[in-house]
Amino acid sequence: MTEQQHIDPILHVEPDLSEHAPDSARYPLLSKIESPADLRGLGAEQLPEVCQEIRDFLIQSLSANPGHFASSMGAVELTVALHYVFNTPYDRIVWDVGHQAYGHKLLTGRAGRFHTNRRLGGLSGFPNPMESEYDTFAAGHASNSISAALGMSVAAELNKDEPRRQVVAVIGDASISGGLAFEGLNNAANTKNNLLIILNDNDMSIDRNVGSLNSYLAHLTTSKAYNSVRYKTYHALKRLGLFNDKNRGRVLRFNNSLKSLISKEQNIFEGLNIRYFGPFDGHDLPRIIRVLNDIKDMEGPRILHLRTVKGCGFKPAEEHPAKWHAPGKFDPDSGEIVSSGSSEQPPKFQDVFGETLVELARENKDIVGITAAMSSGTSMSMLQEAMPERTFDVGISEGHAVTFAGGLAKDGKRPFVAIYSSFLQRAYDHIIHDVALNSLPVVFAIDRAGLVGEDGATHHGVNDLNYLGNIPGMTVAAPRNEIWLRNLLYTSQLPTLAGPVAIRYPRGAGEMTDWRRPMKEVAIGRGERLTEGTDVAVLSLGPIASEVSKAIEDARRQGVSVAHYDMVFLRPIDEDILREVGESGMPVVTVEDASIKGGLGSATIEWLNDHGYHNPVRRIGIPDKFVPQGTVAQLRHLCGMDAEAICKAIVESSTLRNC
Repeated sequence: MTEQQHIDPILHVEPDLSEHAPDSARYPLLSKIESPADLRGLGAEQLPEVCQEIRDFLIQSLSANPGHFASSMGAVELTVALHYVFNTPYDRIVWDVGHQAYGHKLLTGRAGRFHTNRRLGGLSGFPNPMESEYDTFAAGHASNSISAALGMSVAAELNKDEPRRQVVAVIGDASISGGLAFEGLNNAANTKNNLLIILNDNDMSIDRNVGSLNSYLAHLTTSKAYNSVRYKTYHALKRLGLFNDKNRGRVLRFNNSLKSLISKEQNIFEGLNIRYFGPFDGHDLPRIIRVLNDIKDMEGPRILHLRTVKGCGFKPAEEHPAKWHAPGKFDPDSGEIVSSGSSEQPPKFQDVFGETLVELARENKDIVGITAAMSSGTSMSMLQEAMPERTFDVGISEGHAVTFAGGLAKDGKRPFVAIYSSFLQRAYDHIIHDVALNSLPVVFAIDRAGLVGEDGATHHGVNDLNYLGNIPGMTVAAPRNEIWLRNLLYTSQLPTLAGPVAIRYPRGAGEMTDWRRPMKEVAIGRGERLTEGTDVAVLSLGPIASEVSKAIEDARRQGVSVAHYDMVFLRPIDEDILREVGESGMPVVTVEDASIKGGLGSATIEWLNDHGYHNPVRRIGIPDKFVPQGTVAQLRHLCGMDAEAICKAIVESSTLRNC
């Protein structure tokens, strides 16, 4: 048998291995920590100073090289305690999302490279197992930590790891509201494991948390005395041989019932037969360490509930945690966020969506808005402010958001569901089964479509065209500018359009400042010829058209005549344009800010082949690889889809005209 060839799924980038070690004068302890083993060599009395140095380091570093600030600031004591108590990397720490894991990176040998965080060739902005053995599982999307950590804990049991391998899932209060987290909790309660789940409760996701679970956590209390008595009773029963796996469930159920009777409070976690400890102050480092040491060797699943402050240690972030989730550059002394530019610059696509949705909702009483914990990130907050009774933030529950929208649409409403492209993947079955199969008029406003930049592989919205473009009855469109976005949004809510509509647009700003124009209906499945040409036909989809225009100008200077078509729709695709191009015999170049697998290029090849045309077709888009972090301009160059690469493809294709 031949050895299986390893296929690297990541697009290769030369790593930036430059080191900027922490200044030993400013960071006397942190500068000496190359691994958690060094941390564990310190005395407990030195750990508060380590926490202070980590916070100072993060403030100084992230003020110049932006990243996820407030979450990591709030989890410093927790991070230090985990690596101090547990024998990492043998023991596993699984971070949910990873917004809070910068301190973890500093303590695991990456402080010297932290200046490369979120940069091309540098550190990922999220935990990444390909980057470090201390990053046990890929993070970036919410609610997966419990399921992944449970798998590791069960594997440790099956492998009979000696010494016992400890597994810890660190999940935020917002992430635990996700359906996957509850599936993991349910399985943990019914599977032999020793998983420790730490609930990092800061009453925040990016925006303020919503829903009954958040209210429940805010009022959940368990007395210190009760936890102490229960812990001592547990050890006494175990020494007497009265507590074992066989009767554990009965003992816990009796224990939980007695507690509910005395405290007049029911605990959802203990209702699942998962031991609950807390809540404790997540910034009381000595107490966290003491509690972790007390409960780490207990058998069976348990939850430690810690209350933390997002942005802790930096007053502006504590006062405005949503604003400081990922604030960009800021002054580390004054806390003033550096302005991104003047008001005369083109707006972000998300803001065009938000303002337009409010405008449409004022005229159409059936319009409602739905978002999944991304109210400000998608600008659904604009409708939320103007019409709160018609706006629904369902929390980190993308699948529910889609099916909820289907129910609204079934009874006459026109839901607009605003979700990031990479997060909408989590709701794929719901899109097919609960919306498309029922031919319901739900509008999917797909934000962050295409390459998103520094957030990297977990956040690039590169697959929406291929996972939506094959759903029967689905209309899939991508506006090339702000005016087209407004017109598509207007068209999508008209009663003449039946079935679901997906409108994808990128992160960041467009190119127009005079976009507030009267809206008009556009013809579904019809594109637009932008330029005439006779040598090569370029078909583009979405705002990448501006990059194509630059390439065409360069190609024309080299004597190549180029016809440029903005297809606007992937589904239904404009067959008149394809027929015109097919009959011309011109070589075709397709350009899309999405995977070249299953998108515009694939649809073009399929249509031409099915109708007997044999034009050579060259596809430009995101390669069949996961793309790392970097600026959008850097990543377009890396993927061969910037103006320079497009021009080269056009010129090379022109030589095939008479072949």
